[in-house]
Parts: sequence; C-alpha cells; structure tokens
Amino acid sequence: MTERFHGVRVTEINEGTRPIKTVSTAVIGLVATAPNASPGVAASVVIDGLEANGNLTYTAANVGVNGDNIRITHRDPGEPSTAINVAVADKHVTITLATDAEGEILSTADEVATAISADSAASALVSVAINGDGQGTPATVQAVRLTGGINEPFPLNEPVLLTNLYTAIANAGAGGTLRRALTAIVEETKAVVVVVRVEKGSDEQATAANVIGGVDQATGQKTGIQAFTAAETKFGVKPRIFGAPDLDTQAVTAALAGIAQQLRGFVYAYAHGCQTKEEARMYRENFGQREVMILWPNWQAFDVDAEETLPLPAVAKALGHRAKLDNQIGWHKTLSNMPVNGVTGISKDVSWDLQNPATDAGYLNDADVTTLIRKEGFRFWGSRTCSADPLFAFESYTRTAQVLADTIAEAHFWAVDKPMHPSLVRDIIEGVNAKFRELTRSGYILGGSAWFDEELNSPEVLKSGKLYIDYDYTPVPPLEDLTFQQRITDRYLVDFAARISE
Repeated sequence: MTERFHGVRVTEINEGTRPIKTVSTAVIGLVATAPNASPGVAASVVIDGLEANGNLTYTAANVGVNGDNIRITHRDPGEPSTAINVAVADKHVTITLATDAEGEILSTADEVATAISADSAASALVSVAINGDGQGTPATVQAVRLTGGINEPFPLNEPVLLTNLYTAIANAGAGGTLRRALTAIVEETKAVVVVVRVEKGSDEQATAANVIGGVDQATGQKTGIQAFTAAETKFGVKPRIFGAPDLDTQAVTAALAGIAQQLRGFVYAYAHGCQTKEEARMYRENFGQREVMILWPNWQAFDVDAEETLPLPAVAKALGHRAKLDNQIGWHKTLSNMPVNGVTGISKDVSWDLQNPATDAGYLNDADVTTLIRKEGFRFWGSRTCSADPLFAFESYTRTAQVLADTIAEAHFWAVDKPMHPSLVRDIIEGVNAKFRELTRSGYILGGSAWFDEELNSPEVLKSGKLYIDYDYTPVPPLEDLTFQQRITDRYLVDFAARISE
C-alpha cells in the first residue's frame, strides 16, 4: 500500500459471531445384499445400413450414463482402394470404410464388427451386433452418439445415495436383504439413505467378510462398510444411523462400531443367533462401545412378496424409526416407547409389565438390551447403549455428544487460519454460547457454556498458533424409572361431617 493517497478508502472488517447450523443426523447407512437388483442399461445406437442386412447396433461396453458420451462415425475416405481402419480418440470411434478401385464402399457390416472387435481401444468402449448375415453395406453416418444409458442403481461396494425410497425398492429386486429393509424404513419415514450393496457369500462367514470389506488391492476402492467413509466426499452427507439387517453377525457389528466411531454415528445391531433372552443377555457382553445398541428379538410383519407373515429384522425397523424421531422430535429422544409402524407381532414371547421389573423385558433392559413390547401398539423398549462408561449409558447421551462435537467443529471452518486477535476468540465463544442457548430453549440440552481458559492458553501456546476453547453441556436424560410414592392417610376424614352438609 502506498503511503500517499488523495481520496477515500473503504476497508471491510468482517467481525462478529457466525450462525451455527446443527449437523444433519437422520441419514441412514444401510449395508445389504440384493442379488436380483436392476442391472442398469448400457447406452446404444443403431446405424442403418444401405441394405437391411447392413444395420449395426453399437452398445457401450460398460453399463451407465457414461456410455451416452460415446460417438460413432462411419467415414467414407473419399479415395479409391483404401482398407478398413478403426481409430479411437477419447470416446470417439471412427471407422474409415474400405473402398474399391472406383472409390465405392466395400466394407460389409460383418467386416466393420470384426474390425471393432480386433481393435482393443474400440472394443473397450463398444461392442457391435450385426443384423442378419451382416453382408450388407453400412451407410456413412457422421458422429452418431450412443444414448439411453442407465446407471446400475446398486453397484457392488459403492455407496449410493437414496432420496426416493419407493424407486429404490422397485430397483432392489426380489431376494437378498435390501428390498425388505428399505420397505421397513419407508413405512416409518421418507429418510435419506446411503446404501452399500455387498455380494452374498457361499456361507455366513463369506458374507460377513464381504460386509466388513476392506480396500481392493487392484483398484484401491473401499469395499463393504468401509465404503461409508467415502459418502460425505461423494454426496455431501454423512450417514449416522448404521445397520446391517440380517447380516449383523458379531464380527460385522464390531466392525460397524469402528465405522460409527469414525463418522460419529450409532449402530443398531441384533443379538445374532440368540434364541433365548439369556443368550441375548450374554451376547450383549461382547460389546462395550457407546455407539452400539443391541436389540432382541425381531418383529413379525406381513411380507407382500411372500404373501405371508415373516420375521422382520428389528434393526431394519430401528433405522427408519430413529430417522423418524430425529426429524419429528430430535436426536435427544431415545428409540424407546414410540409406536412402530408396519409390524404385526414379535418373533419371541417377551413378558412385560409396566409396574413389575421381574419380566423378560425387565431382564433384558437390566442387561442393556433393548427389547420389543406390545402396549397401545408395538414399541421398542429400552434406551441403553453398550457403553462401558456410565456417562454414555443412554442412547441420547451418546448422540448428543456426537452432534455437539460435529456441530461446533464444522461450524468453525471459517475461523481456521484467521488472524488470532482477541476479537476472533470472543466471536467464537459468543457464537458457541448463542448456539447453546438455542439448543437449551428448544429442549435438546439442559444447558451449556463455552469459555476461554487463560492458564491453558499460555503465551507459548497462543504463539504456536493453538487455541483452546472449553465448553460443557448437560444432555437431557430419559425418564427411565418413574416412581410414585403412595401413602394411605385418614386426614381426609377429619372434616367428613362438614362435607356432608355442603
């Protein structure tokens, strides 16, 4: 900047608090099998020949809309005695047709198809089908584009964002776990779902290996549930409600818990293989993560495809139910004691009494297993996680911690690398406290506050570019144990006679 200036300058000073937006929580991460899902459609185009048996149908080698960008050109060289030639530039295939001594086109449809198949670059883009015996002469057509490609709706090991569950159900096909899981979810709410389809293995262990996944050594692609970590980059949404209905073996649930910890999500898992409440109680002991809730038993529901009532994975219903509660009430409300849609029964006999803990439901809840009950409809009953830390014993405590952590962190992307003046620190603290006041008024937390700790933020710490902002909060506990103290008394008999004359 020059020191001498004759005029007026305006310098923008952008200080003050920024509004903080709560992160989206009602995004489901579903892993499933769908062996008969729609395969997608490859783009194609038909080039009519000069004769009926000179027609050629070009079809993209790969299924999907990318094939719509492939161009095919049949070229007349305009010179005599030329040989057929295939050239590929990017996604443009040019076939220069052969001519005789007079410059007339000689190439037949069959010869064009043979030339395409013999060229590795061209055959990697398209395949060719001929009409009839292929002895007719193709027409010369300039730059025809392949059209009509439709992406495979559920490619293996790739995260797919679903915003229209009814269309997704139609594309899921019969068999596997995807179709029924999506149906269970949409009966609860029209949720946003990120699906990863995996291949069903030869046995349960092989399927579990496909679900857990890893990284493909040849392509570097993440497979199985590891693909969920790529969802935010691809779609701008982060799945936070995880489940693998009918596929959640102990190994799968353990792996899902790790993914949930990475993405600050929550896993609903079935007590896999358990036939009794005692087995379910022991199964829960396999987990100590605050991000996991164990469910037992399953629901019963009418299966439209099978035309009969069948067991329905409790996990599938929990995913949709959780998303519904997040949207309608909030992440501070636990899964428990809200009517569930679309179910007709419970797969095991579970005794329950509102006033008596000595029941099957009480036995399971005491072991931190969420169970199912029938009372004014069908409901999940239980709010406990598998946490080894009592601070996160309730589902709502874990999710509150996750939501606040991501909300506060993500909302301050703007502040990173700003000059660290006291005004910047003040703006950050005031913004966080304003958000806490909003969440408190809305009932999501009981209170919270942020502050600057002078001892922790020593001159040496600040000089190194670090800043520590402390905040605390109190989550809303669920009313799990309500006790009324009933007393019998004769004090209402004292004025008995006087009340007769009233």
